[in-house]
Amino acid sequence: MECSEMEQNQCEKKGTSEQVILSAKDLTLGYGKTDIVQGVTLTIHRAEIVTIIGPNGSGKSTLLKALARILPLRSGRIELAGKDIWEQPMRQVAQRIAFLPQSADLPADITVMELVRMGRLPHRGFWDGFSKTDAEASESALRQTGLLPFAARPLTALSGGERQRVRLAMALAQQPEILLLDEPTTYLDICHQLVLMELVERLHDALGLTVIMVLHDLNQAMRYSSHLVALADGRVMADGVPEDVFTCDLVRNLYGVDSLVRDMEFAGQRTRLCFPQRVAREKREVLYA
Repeated sequence: MECSEMEQNQCEKKGTSEQVILSAKDLTLGYGKTDIVQGVTLTIHRAEIVTIIGPNGSGKSTLLKALARILPLRSGRIELAGKDIWEQPMRQVAQRIAFLPQSADLPADITVMELVRMGRLPHRGFWDGFSKTDAEASESALRQTGLLPFAARPLTALSGGERQRVRLAMALAQQPEILLLDEPTTYLDICHQLVLMELVERLHDALGLTVIMVLHDLNQAMRYSSHLVALADGRVMADGVPEDVFTCDLVRNLYGVDSLVRDMEFAGQRTRLCFPQRVAREKREVLYA
């Protein structure tokens, strides 16, 4: 199957592979008596950048937690490198998958280096000291995120964007194959959003990471992804190459918003942009009924 010019550019940039690294089949997930995700099936290939989009309450974060082996399954199966993720030791999974939640309560007096070193916990036994390998991995994570000069600083001395990069460095210290990011740009201004997204992209390219993230910004989802998954009411509404699945109809069906979706070129790179225009009539009738 031949790719379009835009798809070819995306494939060359993202370096996707045909090897399946993570898959989910017929997942049902929820909390208490409520099912949040129902019948979701996904296939994630090695070195993809996958973005999950959808309205609030559609099950995006719930799905991400399940892929991280944090949320137990009500039904279905998740496989990591072809083996049931729940039949693998937790420590082994943690060595391969790093998960960054939307937010985390961190000790006020902890330093950048101390937090990043926590990323080495999956590689250490209960009684093990901090080894040379741990030190090298922590320092490398700081260097890759541009934070080495900040190593001794307390987190309270950093900006929100810098703290988010520290959390990313902690995940990198795990030396994972898969990086899961839940709304990583939340609370950041546009400059720090772009800094973080460009950093994730560079790390993906340099390390061959498989990245799966939840984003609300549709244009960032298009710009940085090789694979797009759209959720609505806990079910997959669209799944595939962004240029194939991202349309005006998808935005309307997902969010109840009329929009313009246009292919554009900026600085020699082609991408698809969404310009929301107004709340669709049927959505407006529901909201203001």
